[in-house]
Amino acid sequence: MSKKKKKDASKTNVMRILDQAHLAYTAHYYDVSDGALDGLSIALKIGENPAEVFKTLVCQGHSGDFRVFVIPVGEELDLKKAARASGEKAVAMIHQKDLLPNTGYIHGGCSPVGMKKPYATFIDTSAEDQGVIYVSGGKVGTQVGLDPQALARFTGARFAPLTR
Repeated sequence: MSKKKKKDASKTNVMRILDQAHLAYTAHYYDVSDGALDGLSIALKIGENPAEVFKTLVCQGHSGDFRVFVIPVGEELDLKKAARASGEKAVAMIHQKDLLPNTGYIHGGCSPVGMKKPYATFIDTSAEDQGVIYVSGGKVGTQVGLDPQALARFTGARFAPLTR
């Protein structure tokens, strides 16, 4: 196998989608053998500021529609703010078992890029002034760094205050 093919084999679907869209990103890979998959550990593993590393959370609104929220790993999603931002009466986190069938991703590998369906997506306003933010690369052990404005345009996301 040539080096190019080997390198391409390490790309995730998220990376392939970003490549096809000609969106600039940096790929980051980290070791998962220690089982530390919380966001703050991931920020440390990739050597980035936790304020720039974001997690992707999926909620279901009162309407029954799914909503995607992208927030800093060290923060908690404020469900009232999330509901307000998404035009819902209320939102609740979906059960972990419902993540894969509805998004195509597993817990720890959920990315706002490349979900099974185009869900309404919201990015915390803290990302707006960052030059780059890091989100899951679509597989546990991967992150992609990209411009938050480009991510918002590509996913159709809106910026909103989402954390406590």
